[in-house]
Amino acid sequence: MFNYVKDVSSISHYIISKFCLNTEIAIDATLGNGYDTDFLSSIFKKVYSFDIQKEAIDKYACKNKKNVLLIQDSHEELNKYIKEKVNCVIYNLGFLPGGNKEITTKYNSTITSIKSALTLLDSGGFISIAIYTGHTEGKQEEYYIKSLVKNLPKNKFAVLLHTFINRDNNPPSLIIIEKK
Repeated sequence: MFNYVKDVSSISHYIISKFCLNTEIAIDATLGNGYDTDFLSSIFKKVYSFDIQKEAIDKYACKNKKNVLLIQDSHEELNKYIKEKVNCVIYNLGFLPGGNKEITTKYNSTITSIKSALTLLDSGGFISIAIYTGHTEGKQEEYYIKSLVKNLPKNKFAVLLHTFINRDNNPPSLIIIEKK
């Protein structure tokens, strides 16, 4: 097992835990099985967690975490629910592991969501985007997300791409955005 180069979620969590200095409010834009929400709720005072699938919401609701607000809606609706500045947003795109692989995040709603997240993000905040390209929609998400983030103003945002270059079968990549 590798210590640093494990998987994109571990790398994301490491970066956020070490470099995100304000830990008031976070968003898990894609609840899924809840691993990112568990991580965020352990260090942030308040966590908004989105998923369109009732199955994911119901499964996580059993944990009864007091600092987690579960929202059964698309992440493209961030602005509908959140009016305050946030310190961190995590995206773990694709489909619910162990769930219906036909239900995936879509590039158009993901782009809308990331644009909203960029406006909600407070100074010193981070956005982490794990992209899985092993399916058609994932390839489209990767293309449109990279097109969006490479054009962010460099005087306001730093963008870093982590990618595995010695793995086969469409390995995931991780984009980290830090707001100045």
